[in-house]
Amino acid sequence: MHPAEIIKLTFVGIMITTIVIITLFFKGKWRKIGWLLALVTLTVYCAFYVVRPFWIDTQIDKKVKLIELYLFQRYPDEKWVISTVPYREEGFNHMNPYYINVVFESEPEVTYDYWAENKNNIYQIGYSTNDGLAELKHLEKKNE
Repeated sequence: MHPAEIIKLTFVGIMITTIVIITLFFKGKWRKIGWLLALVTLTVYCAFYVVRPFWIDTQIDKKVKLIELYLFQRYPDEKWVISTVPYREEGFNHMNPYYINVVFESEPEVTYDYWAENKNNIYQIGYSTNDGLAELKHLEKKNE
């Protein structure tokens, strides 16, 4: 389990425990309201924890489509391979799943990272390579 997940679970556990302890001091209708609040908090967190990965997958799919359209317009004669961060796998939890990696066929030793906010705001945010290349063919300047 990733440390961030442990922190989230600890926070929710402390919050629910606090609600339950405070509820023990109430009587009658207020105690029932406190228990209900603790139950609702637990239910909302569980739903969030279950739904969140599917929401992230949906957002990543949208961003990949936007970047594919952007690349078709910007580099019509090129071929590329798009990959995403396997954020559900062990060892990738610390990486941002919204970074989309692109490897061009004409430049297989370089991986370009793209960020898509919407169809009008797509940015190349970085690149990585094992070679010390002086000239990168697909490096985009920030003013473009």
